[in-house]
Amino acid sequence: MLRNASDATDVSNGNGNGALELIKSRRSIREYTEAPVAPEHVRALLEAAMAAPSGRNLKPWEFVVVADAETRRRLAKTHQFSGMAAKAPVVFVVCGRESASRHWVSDCSAATENLLIEAVSLGLGGVWVGLHPSTEREEYVRQVLGLPSDLRTLCMVPVGHPAEPKPARTQFDADRVHYDRYGRHEPTG
Repeated sequence: MLRNASDATDVSNGNGNGALELIKSRRSIREYTEAPVAPEHVRALLEAAMAAPSGRNLKPWEFVVVADAETRRRLAKTHQFSGMAAKAPVVFVVCGRESASRHWVSDCSAATENLLIEAVSLGLGGVWVGLHPSTEREEYVRQVLGLPSDLRTLCMVPVGHPAEPKPARTQFDADRVHYDRYGRHEPTG
C-alpha cells in the first residue's frame, strides 16, 4: 500500500492498475466486527482525506472523529440510513466551512472519497452517509457534536473492520460515455 511518494511503484504493481483496483474494491460496508480501528489508521484516513484537491487550495474541510459509543448511538439516529454509525468503532463526520470556499461541497466530497479508498487499502470498510443538503439532518448532527453555526456537515463515514465481504466491482456502462459530443458512444479517430 502507498504510504509516501517513494512508495508509488508499490501501488501499481508494474501494471498501473493499483489505484483502479483499490477504487473497484471500495464498496459500501455497513456491518463491522468488534475490532477497534487503530489510532495510526485513523491518522492515515485523515491524511488521505486531506490529500484531496480543493479549489484554490482553500481546504475548507474539518473532521470530527467520533469513537465515543454514546455519541455514535446518537449519530445513528440522524436518519433512517445512518443506523450503522452505532456499530462502527469510529465515525468520521466530514464538515466544511462554507465561508471559506463556495466549493466546500466538492472539496469535502473529494476528501470523503479519499478517506473511503484509504480505508480499503488498510483492510477497513466504510460507508458514505449523506447529511447535506438536508438542513434538518445537518442541524441534528450540529447539536449532537456541538458544532459552530458556520460549519456545515456534508456526511458521516462510519468505518470499521468489515463483517460483510463484498467483491470488487466496476459499474462501468459504455452507454453513459459520450465522445466529442453527446450521443456519440464511439471514439472518433
